Amino acid sequence: MTHVSIWQRPASLRGALLLKVIVPLMAIMFGFSSVVLWTVERNSERRLQAEVELVARAVRLPLSASLEKNHERTLQQVLESVLGVGRVYGAYVYDRDGKLAAYAGAVEPDQDESAIQQLTAGGERTGTYQRINGRPVYSYFVPLEESGGQINGLLQVTRRWGDFEQDTRRLRLIAAGLGGLLAGVALVVILLGHRSAVGKHLQQLARSMERVAAGEREHRAPRSGPQEIVVLSGALNQMLDSIAAAERQVAEQQAREEQLQARLRQSQQLAAVGRLAAGVAHELGSPLSVIDGKAQRVLRDDELGETHRRALLQIRQQVARLSAIVRQLLDFGRAAGSPLRKVPAEVLAHSAAAAVADELAALQVRLELQAPAQTLYCRVDPPRFEQALTNLLRNAAQASPGGLVRLRWWRDGAELMLQVEDDGPGIAESNRAALFEPFFTTKPVGEGSGLGLAVAHGVVGECGGRIELVDGDLPGAAFRIALPLIDEEVEHD
Repeated sequence: MTHVSIWQRPASLRGALLLKVIVPLMAIMFGFSSVVLWTVERNSERRLQAEVELVARAVRLPLSASLEKNHERTLQQVLESVLGVGRVYGAYVYDRDGKLAAYAGAVEPDQDESAIQQLTAGGERTGTYQRINGRPVYSYFVPLEESGGQINGLLQVTRRWGDFEQDTRRLRLIAAGLGGLLAGVALVVILLGHRSAVGKHLQQLARSMERVAAGEREHRAPRSGPQEIVVLSGALNQMLDSIAAAERQVAEQQAREEQLQARLRQSQQLAAVGRLAAGVAHELGSPLSVIDGKAQRVLRDDELGETHRRALLQIRQQVARLSAIVRQLLDFGRAAGSPLRKVPAEVLAHSAAAAVADELAALQVRLELQAPAQTLYCRVDPPRFEQALTNLLRNAAQASPGGLVRLRWWRDGAELMLQVEDDGPGIAESNRAALFEPFFTTKPVGEGSGLGLAVAHGVVGECGGRIELVDGDLPGAAFRIALPLIDEEVEHD
């Protein structure tokens, strides 16, 4: 048995949707969120820097004036007012030599004087991240100018780096929460949408396939859902219809082949029995003629007693019966000799009716002929085919003494139909399968040879037709002969 690893198994549609749609979508969302968050962080950082810069610019002029007039008390008061803003970590004022003139804040700065002098000499406003006594801060430097416009000092305003981190951390938490919430909502919406729009319809389609696989060949998948699912269901139903049609054709073909094989076996059996019957009939013909002749000569003796006379008459009756059976055997075993000829169906029907007229009269049977308005032609061996019709009429009359026998013919497509039916008791279902077998008869012992239908079957087969037992209009048995129909324009052979 072949084992398939988990990596080789085909992924489900939901798994493929997660792997190829949702995961890339989430990656894009988080990437976009990261860019947005980074932008917001930078804006927030610039906003916090701007607040420090605003505070520094607001106190620059008072501090410049206090430093110029050397008012240390005023200078200190202004610096302490800066701390009152609540967002400043420390404020420091340096003179033009880079020395600390005043400060307000948690710790005293540890700046290099030369660096302060360079910043003072440069006269530029600048901001930078640094450490003051090991603590990370953001420092903003603003030069202080005298009333004449000369730089006389430098203002340093600092803010704790933790304020920036706190604000950034809050933004990240908010972004992470919103991103996770949006991702969860998107995941739920996509999965529920997949189930509603695709999943349940695919499950219905899978259940339909399972029902068909379980043997419900007539079941068809419902055509509902998105257009793609409807097309898939229609294709599945069309495939099932094609399979069902192919199975029906195969079954019909098998049935036809079985019928042909059965007919072939029956024809082979009839041919073998016919050869045997012809041989037996040939061998019995001469002895029966001798017996009948001897009995006839003995009956001419005037001194013959009445008892012996009756016995000889019975012998002649049985010999006559045996002779009739021999003639039937010869008819059964005789192969088609004369070529087939085009003959009107009504000629065959009237000839057969005339041949059994006396027998039907003796049985008080009324014969009814039903002919179509148009003359129909078939190609047969007239004497042998009339014999087949005669056998059918004789059997019908014997089955319905004092009743009605009907012989009718008509056109059915490219075939000529001849049907013999009676109003007798009919044929039992158990006897129908063996009707055309030689020596099978439903008559009492001694009243039938069982060769009449076998002879008719063989003759009809020689003409390229078929004979079968059908349901007729009369309550008794009905035998129908189907022959290829010959057009009237075809010349006689």
